[in-house]
Amino acid sequence: MMPLCLADTGRPVTVLRIGGGGEIKRHLEDLGFAVGGEVTVVSTLAGNVIVKVRESRVAISEALARKIMV
Repeated sequence: MMPLCLADTGRPVTVLRIGGGGEIKRHLEDLGFAVGGEVTVVSTLAGNVIVKVRESRVAISEALARKIMV
């Protein structure tokens, strides 16, 4: 298990756990992140991580990406 920000670019991974408080978890769920869901890191740029989630691309900060364990 590792944080999403360390996942290989272009390789689909499964979300195993989402850390953080209730508000952070709710925000990530609103963006489409869910335990058991598949995500793909598209690129990392200037501390941000661009992730493909449910046919959409979402940019999140590295701090948020560290709370998503894959």
